[in-house]
Amino acid sequence: MASTVLVRRERPDDIDAIRRVHNAAFGTDADTATVEARLVDDLRSGPSWIPALSLVAEVDGAVVGHVLATRGRVDREASAPPIRVVGIAPVGVLPEVQHLRIGSSLMYALLGAAQALGEEVACLLGSPAYYERFGFVISSTVGIAPPVPGWAPHFQALVFDAGRIDGGGTFHYDEAFDRM
Repeated sequence: MASTVLVRRERPDDIDAIRRVHNAAFGTDADTATVEARLVDDLRSGPSWIPALSLVAEVDGAVVGHVLATRGRVDREASAPPIRVVGIAPVGVLPEVQHLRIGSSLMYALLGAAQALGEEVACLLGSPAYYERFGFVISSTVGIAPPVPGWAPHFQALVFDAGRIDGGGTFHYDEAFDRM
């Protein structure tokens, strides 16, 4: 019988489990700190933190995945209205349960929550072949430049309200990404 996957908001008692998820997903084991695990801790203590957009996936009561979106910004011309934008990173799932589509469940839940909170655009760096299933496109096609020009082939955006990006601009993650 298949296990049920529950996606919910992060709670304070999930912090250690979230670190283990990112360590295992991006490193060699669950106990060696990875850049991604340290990034989540740094973002959690910073000004771009949006508690409602830090989600975990549970299977049989254990945290097996995590996704996070934090406040970003798009630098625009002074006459252009600001855009409510989030940057998604990291997305981590324990290797032994990746076949259960937990990453997809986390992404769908995160995108629904972001849109419900009134976010207008979500940006991320990742595989276009993977993220197109969620509606992401290469960011330049919607007028948003990546923060690092070399990221252009893999930097993507999902526009919830297409009328809000007239004029485009350059996306910037929270400063914690620069400290990675």
